[in-house]
Amino acid sequence: MDYLLFWGFGLIAAAVLLMVVDIFIPTLGVLTLSAIVVAVVGVICLFNYNTTFGLIGTGLVLIGGPVLGFVGLQIMPYTPIGRKMVLGADEDDQDRAPPAMDANAKLLGAEGEVVSDLRPVGIIKINGEKYDALSEGTLIRAGSKVKVVSIVDGVMLRVRALS
Repeated sequence: MDYLLFWGFGLIAAAVLLMVVDIFIPTLGVLTLSAIVVAVVGVICLFNYNTTFGLIGTGLVLIGGPVLGFVGLQIMPYTPIGRKMVLGADEDDQDRAPPAMDANAKLLGAEGEVVSDLRPVGIIKINGEKYDALSEGTLIRAGSKVKVVSIVDGVMLRVRALS
């Protein structure tokens, strides 16, 4: 009857392993369901061996499982695999600006013509391209010449009227 003891604890260990594998392989819960079934069968084996071992197995599954899961979720973001799984900016992405920001940064100091009245927001044309623009608080009429003085939030050009 010692084989029931080994099978019981072995199946509980296999259930833990299945849960860990389910984290890394998307199976839509198939491995999770399998882990639950394997854990229940393991506890049944332990109860068939001895009631004391059955209660120990039940405690491991019902108390130890959630505690280990909680601790694992707390530790996971600090592991290399966890950092790849958790949404967040990569180290490379933090230094890289979106393409629109890079393109607009090149326009700093450029001169253009107002297409639609800037009250204070409107459209300007620089080198044949149209851009959203923001005046420095004054109304600038269509056809006026403007100069880009800054970039707002990386996408909006702040302009000043040229005299």
